[in-house]
Amino acid sequence: MDSTDAAPEESGRRYDPGAEHPFPDEPLNDVLGLIEADEEIAAYLEAQNVNPVTRMGYNDHGTKHVEIVREAALRLYELLKAGGVEFNGARDQGLEEADEAVVVALAATLHDIGHVVHRHDHSYYSIPLAADVLDRVLGGLDRYDTAEAVRVKGEVLHAILCHHSAETPLTAEAGVVRIADALDMERGRSRIPYEKGGRGINTLSSRAIRRVSLQPGEEAAVMVEIEMTDAVGVYQVDELLKGKLDGSGLEEHVRIVAVNTHNDSGELVERIEM
Repeated sequence: MDSTDAAPEESGRRYDPGAEHPFPDEPLNDVLGLIEADEEIAAYLEAQNVNPVTRMGYNDHGTKHVEIVREAALRLYELLKAGGVEFNGARDQGLEEADEAVVVALAATLHDIGHVVHRHDHSYYSIPLAADVLDRVLGGLDRYDTAEAVRVKGEVLHAILCHHSAETPLTAEAGVVRIADALDMERGRSRIPYEKGGRGINTLSSRAIRRVSLQPGEEAAVMVEIEMTDAVGVYQVDELLKGKLDGSGLEEHVRIVAVNTHNDSGELVERIEM
């Protein structure tokens, strides 16, 4: 199946609320339900695609991108927790372990809403817009009093800001969101600009990525395996994903393996470890 139509679980990234997890998951599951039903969030996710895609010809930054990034972030978080990696964002704020995943999910969902203002500097525009949404969403949860909601909000905003490579994540939660943003690289993401005639390096390299999977690693907690059908896909891996991993604070816990099959037959041509 072409990954244009592939669901996240087919790439090893789907979070299953009903499964056993190496972290307390009830607050996360509650928040995911709220996100799914929230009309304002849904409206933002659709509207934020207009500037980058319709007006500027970039890859997708809307609903599908956010779904993939959130699933990748939760899968990455789960693998890191299972590998014994400690998270400091919620902890430093005096929050509970269960709030780590809440921070990750909310930040992954809202990280790109600044695109409704402009593609350029969108991570900075995302901050005030996300803050308003978070005030409403967190205020509607019985789990948090005012002080706790402020602390969760601060951690979410930090992770949103630091998905931008120019900023340095100070928490593992923010590092997860930063890496997950670069994991949306399969060829389906380049469909719109490619069909419009776009042949830039982002579009062509994304077209070469057949599948991305996240699995438990042997030398590190997480192995990210990228299957590509052309060497041009290395740009996505080296310049984008590796660029986001560097400086994330999670470098020693994540290994990247790029497999070049040269065509869709699956025949292995080259294996690159980073």
